[in-house]
Amino acid sequence: MNQLNVPVSRRGFIGAAGAFGGALALAACGGKSTPPGAAGGPTGSAAGGAYNGPKVTLAFWNGWTGADGDYAKQMVNQFNSATPNIKVNMNVFQWADLFQKMPAAVTSGNGPDIAAMHIDDIPTQAAQRVIVPIDAIADNLKLNESDYAPAVWKGGLYQDKRYGIPVDVHCLGLFYNKDLFEKAGLDPEKPPTNKDEYMNALDKLKAKGIQGSWVSPFQFTGGLMYQSLLWQFGGDLFNSDVTKATWDSDAGIAALTWMTDLVKQGYSPKNVGQDADYVALKNSRNALNWQGIWQVNEVTKLPSVKIGLAELPKIGDKGGVWGNSHQFVLPRTQGNDSNKVSAAAYFVSWFSQHGADWAKSGKVPAINKLAESSDFTSIAGLKPFAEEVPDVHFPPAVAGINDAMTAMYDAVNAAVLGKSDPAGALRGAANKASQILAQNKKKYG
Repeated sequence: MNQLNVPVSRRGFIGAAGAFGGALALAACGGKSTPPGAAGGPTGSAAGGAYNGPKVTLAFWNGWTGADGDYAKQMVNQFNSATPNIKVNMNVFQWADLFQKMPAAVTSGNGPDIAAMHIDDIPTQAAQRVIVPIDAIADNLKLNESDYAPAVWKGGLYQDKRYGIPVDVHCLGLFYNKDLFEKAGLDPEKPPTNKDEYMNALDKLKAKGIQGSWVSPFQFTGGLMYQSLLWQFGGDLFNSDVTKATWDSDAGIAALTWMTDLVKQGYSPKNVGQDADYVALKNSRNALNWQGIWQVNEVTKLPSVKIGLAELPKIGDKGGVWGNSHQFVLPRTQGNDSNKVSAAAYFVSWFSQHGADWAKSGKVPAINKLAESSDFTSIAGLKPFAEEVPDVHFPPAVAGINDAMTAMYDAVNAAVLGKSDPAGALRGAANKASQILAQNKKKYG
């Protein structure tokens, strides 16, 4: 695999400046700003594993408010100690606050030099010209598609331009309570891998008075569970050009019906509260939980209960796992400091190469080689999530996509709570989402 800590050349950034087309107005924000490198290439160098330019200070914004923020802070401190000519100041916001603040900050010239975003946030920020294409940086860092899972690589693209450099993958997996498995006479080292095994386990758990698979009506994690099932049943969220929501297909209805049947047949309580499915797992009231990788660090350290971790079972005929990815982006700046661009590229390179350290926060490294390394595989509980990456699906790269997705989450909520039948809820939500897609097409272009 090519190393990422390579020189960011003058010619690369001059070429990037031409591709950016000069300073452009910020759509929906007003004001003008300059793409990185527009005044020429960097005078600093990231060659030889070090930045050799003059001292610079970089502002780095992200939404890592949980335990991952502590890991990020440790890595930033490590980077600052190892690279005296670059000081990275990290500011952490709630994700919603970050996206509210960033457009105005960029317009006023007070935006960050580097930011981290989810894949589904990148298209909207790109359409609004809050962030800039970074194809030249990716080229100079010698990033290769073959070094990443296809979905991860493509996730940083918007309208055939690269806006994001992948950092990690975070996805759903199967969390299961080994103590309850033993109580029901199930092998605690053999979690279910398909529909028949899953239902057999639920029946044995039910016979012992255990509601074994709690279904959340909320986005986290019921909406993510639904998407995984949709793909497993052979469906998709949208049509090929993302002009129409298609989760009301036969596959989508079958997926949501399977979830609601778990409630109707007593395998799950009704009206499960936000995060109650996960809390019940830890309290040995729920045996099987479709949960995110972000909970791995907690469950592997629980003192009084044994939680197993596995790949999601294939309830349908295909592999399908909800996932997302943090990616580094460069916000548009009003200055022409090519040294900052070079320093930012080196920081991205350094952080990416330390992906196994970042994985300790509960992530899978985006770079395949790092995900296969002993440094990563030795981290407790994360291996099943890495094995799922080939089956991970990401949201489509369309500006405003989360506006449309909200309708789907509302449909899942209504159906799981018994307020609507699955088919009716999904069809109404798909119609609403398709209208939103059309409106966003006019809004963002």
